[in-house]
Parts: sequence; C-alpha cells; structure tokens
Amino acid sequence: MADAALKEAARPSLWRDVRVLRAAGQVVFVVILVVIAREMYLNASFAIGSAGRELSYTYLDSRAGFAIKEHIVGYSANQPLYKAFLAGATNAMLVAAAGIVMATVLGVLIGVARLSPNWMVKKIALVYVEVFRNIPLLVQVIFWYVAVILAIPRIEDSVSIFGVAFVSNRGAAMPAIRSGADFGTWSLFVLAALLVAATVWRWRTRVHERTGGRHYRWLSSLAVMAVLAAAGYALLGDAFKVELPELIAHGYSGGLQISPEFAGILVALVVYTAAFIGEIVRGSILAVSKGQKEAAQALGLSPGQQLRLVVLPQAMRTAIPPINNQYLNLWKNTSLAFAVGFPDLINISTTMVNQAGHALETFSLVVGTYLGTSLLISFGMNVLNRAVTLRGGTA
Repeated sequence: MADAALKEAARPSLWRDVRVLRAAGQVVFVVILVVIAREMYLNASFAIGSAGRELSYTYLDSRAGFAIKEHIVGYSANQPLYKAFLAGATNAMLVAAAGIVMATVLGVLIGVARLSPNWMVKKIALVYVEVFRNIPLLVQVIFWYVAVILAIPRIEDSVSIFGVAFVSNRGAAMPAIRSGADFGTWSLFVLAALLVAATVWRWRTRVHERTGGRHYRWLSSLAVMAVLAAAGYALLGDAFKVELPELIAHGYSGGLQISPEFAGILVALVVYTAAFIGEIVRGSILAVSKGQKEAAQALGLSPGQQLRLVVLPQAMRTAIPPINNQYLNLWKNTSLAFAVGFPDLINISTTMVNQAGHALETFSLVVGTYLGTSLLISFGMNVLNRAVTLRGGTA
C-alpha cells in the first residue's frame, strides 16, 4: 500500500505529463490541418460557384481533342482527358525513373573518383561537381537541348552505329525487343531460371564458406539463368523478337525511339543530380572509420575489394537519407521539361486547362500526383534504409 501511495504521489499532473502533452500536441496539429483543408475547400467552392459552375472532376470524361506526340500509354486525341493526364504523368515518371538509376550510377562513380589517388581523376571529378551543381538546372536543360542535342547532324546525315542504331537532331533509334505470342509462357521459364540461379548462388556461397575457395557466384548464377532462358526461347520459338529501326524520309520507323526533348531533360537531370549524389557519396565514404579500411587491408583485400566489400556498404548507411532527398528533387524537377516541349505532367495539364478550363481541379490532380509519387519514393527509400541499418547499434 505504501509503494502504491508513493507511485501515486510521484505521478505528475496531466498538464505536466510528457506523454499527455505529446498526444495533445498531435491532436491539436491534426485539428489545425483539418480546419485549414476545410477552409481551402470552402474558398475554392465559393470561387468556382461565383463563376457559375461546381467543383467537379466529371470534365475528365470529355474528349481531349489534342494529340500527344510521345507517350508510353495508349492515347489518341479522341480519348478522354483523363487519358491525356495519365499520358503526361507516366511520361514524367519515366523520366524520373530513368534519371534516378542513371544519376545514382554516375553519382557513385563521381563520389569515388573524388577520393581517387590519381590526381587527374580527382581534379576532373572536382571540376564536374563544382561546375554542374552551381549552374541553375533550367539553364542546363536549355543548354543540353539547344546547344548539344539540336547541334547533332540532321536526320539526313544521321550517325549510323553498325546499321542498327541511328542518332540525329531528331532523336535516337535503337533495336527494341517486342513480345511474341509465347512471351507469357517464356516469362515462366525466366522466373524458374531466377529461382534456380538463386539456389546456385546460395550453394556457391556455402562452398566458399566451407572451403575458402573462389565462389564464382555471379558467373555461375548468370550462366545457369542464361542457359535456362535460352532453352525456353528455343522450345517456344515465338517468345520475343528484336525489331531494328529504319531510317525513312523524315524520321525513324520501328525500334526504340528517343525524342530529343526526352534526351534533353533526361541528360540535364542526370548530370545535375549526379553532382550532388557524388558529394554525398564522398562524404559518406570519409565517414567510414579508417580502422575498417585498415582491417580490410590487413585481410589482404585489394583496393577494389576494400571499396566494394567494406567501405561502400557502410557508407551507404549514411548516404541513403540524403540521397532520398536528391531522388525527390529529381522527381519534382521533371516539371522543367516544359522548357524543351516534352509532354510531361505540367505540359499536358496546361494544355488541358487551355482546352477545357477547370484549372483548379486540374492542378489539384497535379499536386496530388507529385505528392503521392514523392511519398512513394520516400517510403521505398525508408524501407531500404531500415534494411541496411545495423540492429542493436549504430551504422
């Protein structure tokens, strides 16, 4: 009884309890957000009502009436406006996805080069970072498009690469893989090949741990996967085919075609973002304890193995959160594609407003698309960050 009385006496008042104050603060914050959202909605409804119409998204079912020269989803001018919006959104996402992959690879290379013992490599990487991260991105987009891509020879004088790929100021065309009638069945062969390759990987790993000999995991797994996939293709006969591009009078026919507008915005985003990722990687490598590098060197690992097996895995734990910010910036910076006429989310949305009005509704969809995709990118990076975080300790 005495202990219970002491605990009761030691318990703070509700207005002094930290847990209660935290919960109350969160409730107040949510209420404020709800009130702000409600006021914004009422103001928007009043403004639209004053114009003689209602806040509605039914206009998205009306005919678009304009063409989009570049899209990865099925679209024509006779289709509804929501299809046009979807085409613009997927175009922007395609640029962002390709840009994230390419900027990551280039950024890691730049970051490693900044710490290279080779003076020339180090200085070239330093100049790259200092130049491209200090020039506004919009200027770089226009520069790459106007001064570089449009300066490539005209389509009549296209640069041919072994007769299977072409490059000109109208863009590039390269071989493309088209699915055949048996592609679905062949995909099952590929899935089985992946499972067998994973089994081979684990087997070679156990052999290496038991004997200490070379494991050849990559070589063995890739060989098994290639053989099984090739066997499935040979058995089925019509899994896929390679379509080669052809040079015609005023453009290209067939194959995978890349427009100059797509190339301009993609190159600018990759070059710009890679400069920041390179500095993040450099700082993360320097954050790794020198003792880790010395231990790897004492084990007889080569400089390349030290970097690949010891330094970079630990550096990535520090680099992932700031790299996530760069991925988000790259996704949002795709909105600058309007400067070169690429039919991205902003470009198509502006055309929709000019065509059908409903500016508030249209750009609320734009805001929702950018916000939703940003949250999805952050979620994926947070999952990756938790996966590489050391349990029971710090990175």
